[in-house]
Amino acid sequence: MSVHERLAARGLALPPPPQPLGSYTAVSRAGDLLFISGQLPLQDGKVVWQGQIGADLTVEEGKRAAELAALNVLAQIDASLGGFERLDHIVRVEGHIASAPGWFGQPAVLDGASDLFRDVLAEKAGHARTISSHFQQPGNASVILVVIAQVRPV
Repeated sequence: MSVHERLAARGLALPPPPQPLGSYTAVSRAGDLLFISGQLPLQDGKVVWQGQIGADLTVEEGKRAAELAALNVLAQIDASLGGFERLDHIVRVEGHIASAPGWFGQPAVLDGASDLFRDVLAEKAGHARTISSHFQQPGNASVILVVIAQVRPV
């Protein structure tokens, strides 16, 4: 089953890859690595999930924000590689979570992204990850994902 078919089975489809919000590229390649710039929970050019998780948003809403940001990561990979056939695997996921003071549920939120990658990329999804908690983020985004992926040689 293809990545697109697995997404459809979850009731999802890849959005158009979001354009950078500043003076940088969405994806940079170095050798066999793709560095995907921070992807927000953007839909139609707007940040959908805004605010601090644990204050403005619930853990479940945070997971949905992480999933949407992960969809945008997949859209960037798809656009950069012309599909997923050359994707070897996701190497690393950095989750930047806007968090209320005293709230410590960041790993559960980032599971929204990790679970989507696992479900649609299968064996290509295994990744290391780290989480940073922030008071406030660009666009008041609740979640930002930074991803490194490895590409198979031609």
